[in-house]
Amino acid sequence: MPEPRFERHLFICTNARADGHPRGCCASKGSADIAKAIKIAAYDRGLKGRVRVNKAGCLDACEEGVSAVLYPDGVWFRGITLDDVDELVERTLVKGEIVERLVSPGHPRAAGS
Repeated sequence: MPEPRFERHLFICTNARADGHPRGCCASKGSADIAKAIKIAAYDRGLKGRVRVNKAGCLDACEEGVSAVLYPDGVWFRGITLDDVDELVERTLVKGEIVERLVSPGHPRAAGS
């Protein structure tokens, strides 16, 4: 089996819904700015080529705040803000630790996480 292209891949929801939608949307909570900040912080820490940070369409969790999913770990994050960016990048993308307070209780996590 070939080696994975990246050590980790973080998908950040940037889904936009109409104003007043009952589930809200990540876009209205600043997800584009958060995705950009995470990408910059990851690259500033030398992760370009090792970790991929992507904007994603709907991850079906917008009501939980800005959402993201990390592979291959299978960990779902929720409620991410700009204040969380440095910790998320340093602990999760650099060190491989999971920022437990950002883990979505409604989504499965990989075994052993």
